Amino acid sequence: MVPALPPLTVSNPVEKVAYLVVFHILFVLFVWTYWKSVFTLPIQPGKKFHMSYADQERYENEERPEVQRQILAEIARKLPVYTRTGSGGIRFCDRCQLIKPDRCHHCSVCAMCVLKMDHHCPWVNNCIGFSNYKFFLLFLAYSLLYCLYIAATVFKYFIKYWTGELTNGRSKFHILFLLFVAIMFFVSLMFLFGYHCWLVSRNRSTLEAFSAPVFQNGPDKNGFNLGFVKNLQQVFGEEKKLWLLPIASSQGDGHFFPMRALSEARNPLLTNEEQWEEDGLDEEPQGSGEASSLAIERET
Repeated sequence: MVPALPPLTVSNPVEKVAYLVVFHILFVLFVWTYWKSVFTLPIQPGKKFHMSYADQERYENEERPEVQRQILAEIARKLPVYTRTGSGGIRFCDRCQLIKPDRCHHCSVCAMCVLKMDHHCPWVNNCIGFSNYKFFLLFLAYSLLYCLYIAATVFKYFIKYWTGELTNGRSKFHILFLLFVAIMFFVSLMFLFGYHCWLVSRNRSTLEAFSAPVFQNGPDKNGFNLGFVKNLQQVFGEEKKLWLLPIASSQGDGHFFPMRALSEARNPLLTNEEQWEEDGLDEEPQGSGEASSLAIERET
């Protein structure tokens, strides 16, 4: 004798279609943003920031620290760099042999300097920086909505099993497990996503939240804070239709960032190096004459 099939828990066809459509939209966006977060490679600084062979040889062969400081100061004077080390020196990576652009840091896991590095994420096995920070934020957002949707649609059937309205014992375990996992991930993601939303609103990276960037006038945790709207546009771009899609739309190229203090950032966010050179080489950046007298700290 063939056993009777368990009764359908969703009998309304409209409700079935609605569940499936919303589920698959969230699922596609979740997978798409995860894929982009994992496989979008972090960007290294351009060749302009790397030491030439002649400068590298001159720097390595020089044993006097004051002369080494002068060499780095000469190279940095031609570049749009405004941040300094904690001791006030030029930010130089002796592993990659380059002058670090603003907000760039060396990732020991990736063994490379990453533009606007936020952190190295083990969950996506990638370094989160300028190239994929928008994708990472959208991944957190859609993961959060995905877990919330599953928990919300499963909860009423959990109540029905709890009250005895549904009696299928095997499905009861599946419903309980699914609800528990969805709520657990939802709570974890809620705190992580909320923290990164706060970072975006202040235009800070995770590294900058723990250690304020140092400018020529000293450390300033709000040095890149341009206001909520401009901070948001710097990550998501000016085209609002692209904000919710994992398509590259961040402003700039990761080498230059506008700063709150106009005296330190006379130039706006530029998209090409030639335009900066035309504007920046006419007048020496403020404080660059003092750079040679500042201590140089090699960051790794």
